[in-house]
Amino acid sequence: MQTTYATTAPVLSPFGPLVAHPPHDTSGYERITVHPVAPTIGAEIGGVRLGGDLDEQTMAEIKTALLDWKVLFFRDQDISRADHRGFASRWGDLEQHPFFKYVQPCQTDVDVATFAKDMANVGTENNWHNDVTWHAQPSLAAVLRAVEIPPVGGDTLWADTGAAYDMLPEDLRDRIDHLVAEHDWIHTFGKGMPGDAVDALRPHLPAVQHPVVRVIPETGRRVLFVNIAFTQHILDVSPSESDEILSRLYRHISRPEFQVRLRWRPNTIAFWDNRTCQHYASSDYHPARRVMERISIVGDRPVGVTR
Repeated sequence: MQTTYATTAPVLSPFGPLVAHPPHDTSGYERITVHPVAPTIGAEIGGVRLGGDLDEQTMAEIKTALLDWKVLFFRDQDISRADHRGFASRWGDLEQHPFFKYVQPCQTDVDVATFAKDMANVGTENNWHNDVTWHAQPSLAAVLRAVEIPPVGGDTLWADTGAAYDMLPEDLRDRIDHLVAEHDWIHTFGKGMPGDAVDALRPHLPAVQHPVVRVIPETGRRVLFVNIAFTQHILDVSPSESDEILSRLYRHISRPEFQVRLRWRPNTIAFWDNRTCQHYASSDYHPARRVMERISIVGDRPVGVTR
């Protein structure tokens, strides 16, 4: 079931086909069904209830699908917060976000990030990003549950940063393969927090450095690991060169050919690999109410391309 990825790409035209690799194989699954939503990213998963006791084969099949499709959509999952937590905890330790109690209302549990958006608290997650790349160990994955959705709008989009890497011109891939960038929270979350909270947290959460091109250990996959929300600059190049490279990569990642879009329905859950894709919450539903709950799994330190 596992796909082998090409590491070369043709010279690109600004128009025409933009296909990073053949579609993944969806045969061989016995416990779940896998229905692709887009050519390289996003699949709807059937045949499983996430609130139940999942056996090891089912978990293994979900992991294979996640590695191939980066984000999985589960419909008709009428589960509790405890069920939500139980499923997420099968993948590792649960993350505690240090800033949401300051910048997101309605937080109740330290391991559940509640996004409650309404007339008074507007959606501001409408930029492409990986979660918590300002952390030395960014999230491995996240499980997002729809609690209350607007009558229309409020979709979430994900972008395949592996496909985006594959489809870069070869000279740009060579140029960025061994670069390192600095990531920080101070210019995003820090702006919405009280000054004393920023001062208290800053010594424990300094700026961190991650490879521009991250290698996924289970697959050897190379993915772009910079994002407009938290990446500050590339090290060991001039500021103008850093800006030029990052601008090119951000524009490239945002191409629709690398994306999938989820139209939420009640009891929908999205489960994504935070290492291999970025996401964007469309903020087009104001002043309607939208409530989502996210539980994230602690990741490890990103590894770059070896020389």
